[in-house]
Amino acid sequence: MPRVLSCIQPTGSVHLGNHLGALINWVAGQHEGNVFHGIVDLHALTVLDRPNVIGEQTIELAAMLFAVGLDPDVATVFVQSHIHEHSELSWLMECTVSFGELSRMTQYKDKAAKREGDFVSAGLFTYPALMAADILLYDADEVPVGDDQRQHVEITRDIAQRFNNRFGDTFVVPRAVHPKAGARVMDLQDPTSKMSKSAVSDAGLVYMLDDNATIERKFKRAVTDSDGEVRYDRELKPGVSNLLDILSACTGTPTEQLASRYTQYGPLKKDTGDAVIAVVEPIRTRYHGLMADKGELARLLRIGNDRAREVAAATLARAHRNIGLLPRV
Repeated sequence: MPRVLSCIQPTGSVHLGNHLGALINWVAGQHEGNVFHGIVDLHALTVLDRPNVIGEQTIELAAMLFAVGLDPDVATVFVQSHIHEHSELSWLMECTVSFGELSRMTQYKDKAAKREGDFVSAGLFTYPALMAADILLYDADEVPVGDDQRQHVEITRDIAQRFNNRFGDTFVVPRAVHPKAGARVMDLQDPTSKMSKSAVSDAGLVYMLDDNATIERKFKRAVTDSDGEVRYDRELKPGVSNLLDILSACTGTPTEQLASRYTQYGPLKKDTGDAVIAVVEPIRTRYHGLMADKGELARLLRIGNDRAREVAAATLARAHRNIGLLPRV
């Protein structure tokens, strides 16, 4: 059974695109591999400039991960900052990767350019070293990533191989894998763009914690087109196709079969909204139940943290031993 690592940053509320595009596969995948899911709060610090935010966002994200169906007795759900080995191994990774390799990272260049004229954290530059530590600490065989993250896995492989060549066999060299295709959920107001927390407006963004009336309203106002024909065509009819994709993901019915059931956009919008509510409502209820019992939520996180810490500590000790650092006494 392969060991699989997937992480998520606690940077804002989880939306429908996150759930149908990724989290639903995390829930299914927990029974297919030895899975580790990290809430990587240290990564979020690269753009954080306010106090008393990240902790609350971390606990909210943990509640959501358990609410959507991750089982703490099966999947190892942990908080990155609670495992001090992440920060310690990150320094070893920084000493193993070159300045030139870090400077070629596409995401650093993109993010730094977007913040031109503002404060640019050095953490944006050294980010891949911490990400390499995240992956290598858990002897991950597979790291499911999209194309935008593949470069991070490649540099992690380079770091692991260089370290192993210098100090002996220490790290499992991970491989990037394409995650199972989740639903491609687009913005309801701009169906040519992915549903994203960075959208200019929340009007096309469905949050997992939106109430039923809000969800109904957002789908009622979803952008379609003017010809009135319900058919699946991503290029020519992106709005209609997005509704069909969402309805398909929520009901398990193929989009072509769904399209044949409708002759008007109104019923399609209503049924899609209703299907989303049927998926979201029980998750929202479980979430609020967990948030009302912080002691239970802390207990669930402690299960994953303890399991993660045991693996991480063994890996870091192996790295120290192979380097030849003076043992602690």
